[in-house]
Amino acid sequence: MLAPCAGGEKRVKTHLQAQTLSSVAVGHQHNHESISGAFESIYRQHGVAGLWRGVTGAVPRVAVGSAAQLATFASAKDWVCEHQWFREGSWAAVLAGGMVSGVAVAVTMTPFDVVSTRLYNQPVDADGTGKLYRGFLDCVLQISSKEGLLGLYKGIGAVYLRLGPHTVLSLFFWDELRKMVQHQQPPGP
Repeated sequence: MLAPCAGGEKRVKTHLQAQTLSSVAVGHQHNHESISGAFESIYRQHGVAGLWRGVTGAVPRVAVGSAAQLATFASAKDWVCEHQWFREGSWAAVLAGGMVSGVAVAVTMTPFDVVSTRLYNQPVDADGTGKLYRGFLDCVLQISSKEGLLGLYKGIGAVYLRLGPHTVLSLFFWDELRKMVQHQQPPGP
Protein backbone atom coordinates (compact mmCIF):
# COMPACT_ATOMS: atom_id res chain seq x y z
CA MET A 1 0.00 0.00 0.00
CA LEU A 2 2.93 2.37 0.55
CA ALA A 3 4.31 4.00 -2.56
CA PRO A 4 7.80 2.86 -3.49
CA CYS A 5 10.47 5.50 -3.31
CA ALA A 6 12.81 6.43 -6.09
CA GLY A 7 16.45 7.10 -5.48
CA GLY A 8 17.24 10.27 -7.39
CA GLU A 9 14.18 12.28 -6.52
CA LYS A 10 14.40 11.37 -2.82
CA ARG A 11 18.05 12.38 -2.75
CA VAL A 12 17.35 15.70 -4.49
CA LYS A 13 14.39 16.37 -2.16
CA THR A 14 16.58 15.69 0.88
CA HIS A 15 19.35 17.96 -0.39
CA LEU A 16 16.92 20.80 -1.08
CA GLN A 17 15.06 20.44 2.23
CA ALA A 18 18.31 20.53 4.22
CA GLN A 19 19.55 23.60 2.33
CA THR A 20 19.42 26.90 4.19
CA LEU A 21 21.40 30.03 5.01
CA SER A 22 24.86 29.33 6.37
CA SER A 23 24.03 31.18 9.60
CA VAL A 24 21.37 28.60 10.52
CA ALA A 25 22.62 25.57 8.59
CA VAL A 26 22.60 22.17 10.24
CA GLY A 27 24.37 19.29 8.57
CA HIS A 28 25.98 19.23 5.15
CA GLN A 29 24.85 21.86 2.64
CA HIS A 30 24.78 20.92 -1.06
CA ASN A 31 23.81 24.40 -2.34
CA HIS A 32 21.77 23.46 -5.40
CA GLU A 33 20.05 26.31 -7.21
CA SER A 34 17.02 24.33 -8.41
CA ILE A 35 15.57 20.84 -8.75
CA SER A 36 16.93 20.39 -12.25
CA GLY A 37 20.26 21.87 -11.14
CA ALA A 38 20.44 19.35 -8.31
CA PHE A 39 19.80 16.40 -10.65
CA GLU A 40 22.35 17.76 -13.11
CA SER A 41 24.98 18.44 -10.45
CA ILE A 42 24.67 15.00 -8.84
CA TYR A 43 24.68 13.25 -12.21
CA ARG A 44 27.64 15.27 -13.50
CA GLN A 45 29.72 14.60 -10.39
CA HIS A 46 28.79 10.98 -9.66
CA GLY A 47 26.81 9.55 -12.57
CA VAL A 48 23.63 7.51 -12.26
CA ALA A 49 24.99 5.73 -9.18
CA GLY A 50 25.17 9.11 -7.43
CA LEU A 51 21.44 9.61 -7.89
CA TRP A 52 20.80 6.30 -6.13
CA ARG A 53 23.18 6.81 -3.19
CA GLY A 54 21.25 6.18 0.01
CA VAL A 55 18.69 3.87 -1.53
CA THR A 56 19.98 1.06 0.69
CA GLY A 57 18.07 2.75 3.52
CA ALA A 58 14.99 3.49 1.44
CA VAL A 59 14.29 0.01 0.07
CA PRO A 60 14.10 -1.72 3.48
CA ARG A 61 12.05 1.27 4.71
CA VAL A 62 9.28 0.55 2.22
CA ALA A 63 9.45 -3.23 2.70
CA VAL A 64 9.24 -3.02 6.49
CA GLY A 65 6.60 -0.28 6.39
CA SER A 66 4.36 -2.15 3.96
CA ALA A 67 4.64 -5.36 5.97
CA ALA A 68 3.76 -3.54 9.21
CA GLN A 69 0.91 -1.67 7.52
CA LEU A 70 -0.85 -4.70 6.11
CA ALA A 71 -0.25 -7.04 9.06
CA THR A 72 -1.38 -4.60 11.73
CA PHE A 73 -4.38 -3.37 9.75
CA ALA A 74 -5.94 -6.81 9.43
CA SER A 75 -5.11 -7.76 13.03
CA ALA A 76 -6.37 -4.50 14.53
CA LYS A 77 -9.57 -4.54 12.46
CA ASP A 78 -10.29 -8.12 13.53
CA TRP A 79 -9.47 -7.31 17.17
CA VAL A 80 -11.92 -4.39 17.44
CA CYS A 81 -14.63 -6.53 15.84
CA GLU A 82 -13.95 -9.50 18.15
CA HIS A 83 -14.25 -7.20 21.17
CA GLN A 84 -17.46 -5.82 19.70
CA TRP A 85 -16.28 -2.22 19.67
CA PHE A 86 -17.51 -2.03 16.09
CA ARG A 87 -19.46 -4.46 13.95
CA GLU A 88 -17.75 -6.56 11.29
CA GLY A 89 -17.50 -4.70 7.99
CA SER A 90 -18.26 -1.26 9.45
CA TRP A 91 -16.31 1.78 8.33
CA ALA A 92 -15.46 2.46 12.00
CA ALA A 93 -13.68 -0.91 12.28
CA VAL A 94 -11.71 -0.10 9.14
CA LEU A 95 -10.88 3.35 10.51
CA ALA A 96 -9.70 1.90 13.85
CA GLY A 97 -7.56 -0.70 12.06
CA GLY A 98 -6.05 2.03 9.89
CA MET A 99 -5.24 4.20 12.90
CA VAL A 100 -3.43 1.38 14.69
CA SER A 101 -1.65 0.53 11.46
CA GLY A 102 -0.55 4.16 11.05
CA VAL A 103 1.20 4.04 14.42
CA ALA A 104 2.89 0.73 13.55
CA VAL A 105 4.06 2.12 10.21
CA ALA A 106 5.56 5.22 11.85
CA VAL A 107 7.34 3.14 14.51
CA THR A 108 8.79 0.66 12.01
CA MET A 109 9.69 3.13 9.26
CA THR A 110 11.23 6.00 11.23
CA PRO A 111 14.64 4.33 11.82
CA PHE A 112 14.87 3.63 8.09
CA ASP A 113 13.84 7.22 7.30
CA VAL A 114 16.58 8.55 9.56
CA VAL A 115 19.23 6.26 8.05
CA SER A 116 18.07 6.95 4.50
CA THR A 117 18.12 10.72 5.08
CA ARG A 118 21.61 10.58 6.58
CA LEU A 119 22.89 8.51 3.64
CA TYR A 120 21.24 10.79 1.06
CA ASN A 121 22.49 13.97 2.67
CA GLN A 122 26.06 13.06 3.61
CA PRO A 123 28.91 14.74 1.77
CA VAL A 124 30.86 12.52 -0.61
CA ASP A 125 34.43 12.58 -1.86
CA ALA A 126 35.50 12.79 -5.51
CA ASP A 127 34.91 9.10 -6.17
CA GLY A 128 31.41 9.23 -4.61
CA THR A 129 32.26 7.52 -1.34
CA GLY A 130 30.36 8.86 1.66
CA LYS A 131 32.50 10.88 4.06
CA LEU A 132 30.40 10.09 7.15
CA TYR A 133 28.99 6.58 6.64
CA ARG A 134 30.25 3.54 4.74
CA GLY A 135 26.72 2.24 4.19
CA PHE A 136 23.43 1.29 5.80
CA LEU A 137 24.75 -0.81 8.69
CA ASP A 138 27.58 1.61 9.48
CA CYS A 139 25.04 4.44 9.62
CA VAL A 140 22.77 2.48 12.01
CA LEU A 141 25.72 1.61 14.25
CA GLN A 142 27.06 5.18 14.34
CA ILE A 143 23.66 6.69 15.13
CA SER A 144 23.00 4.10 17.85
CA SER A 145 26.41 4.51 19.48
CA LYS A 146 26.59 8.33 19.31
CA GLU A 147 22.93 9.28 19.78
CA GLY A 148 21.47 6.21 21.46
CA LEU A 149 18.63 4.07 20.16
CA LEU A 150 16.26 7.04 20.27
CA GLY A 151 18.50 8.74 17.71
CA LEU A 152 16.95 6.38 15.16
CA TYR A 153 13.51 7.81 16.02
CA LYS A 154 14.22 11.48 15.33
CA GLY A 155 11.20 13.05 13.68
CA ILE A 156 8.74 10.26 14.53
CA GLY A 157 6.01 12.81 15.22
CA ALA A 158 6.39 14.33 11.78
CA VAL A 159 6.56 10.85 10.24
CA TYR A 160 3.27 9.94 11.93
CA LEU A 161 1.61 13.20 10.85
CA ARG A 162 2.48 12.29 7.26
CA LEU A 163 2.00 8.52 7.29
CA GLY A 164 -0.89 8.24 9.77
CA PRO A 165 -3.52 9.95 7.59
CA HIS A 166 -2.03 8.39 4.45
CA THR A 167 -2.31 4.93 5.98
CA VAL A 168 -5.84 5.45 7.30
CA LEU A 169 -7.15 6.82 4.01
CA SER A 170 -5.32 4.29 1.83
CA LEU A 171 -6.59 1.33 3.84
CA PHE A 172 -10.09 2.77 4.15
CA PHE A 173 -10.41 3.24 0.36
CA TRP A 174 -8.76 -0.12 -0.31
CA ASP A 175 -11.25 -1.86 1.99
CA GLU A 176 -14.21 -0.04 0.41
CA LEU A 177 -13.05 -0.94 -3.12
CA ARG A 178 -12.55 -4.55 -2.04
CA LYS A 179 -16.15 -4.64 -0.76
CA MET A 180 -17.44 -3.15 -4.02
CA VAL A 181 -15.60 -5.75 -6.09
CA GLN A 182 -16.86 -8.58 -3.89
CA HIS A 183 -20.40 -7.24 -4.18
CA GLN A 184 -20.13 -7.14 -7.99
CA GLN A 185 -18.94 -10.72 -8.32
CA PRO A 186 -21.59 -13.42 -8.80
CA PRO A 187 -22.00 -15.84 -5.89
CA GLY A 188 -19.82 -18.94 -6.01
CA PRO A 189 -21.08 -22.51 -6.44
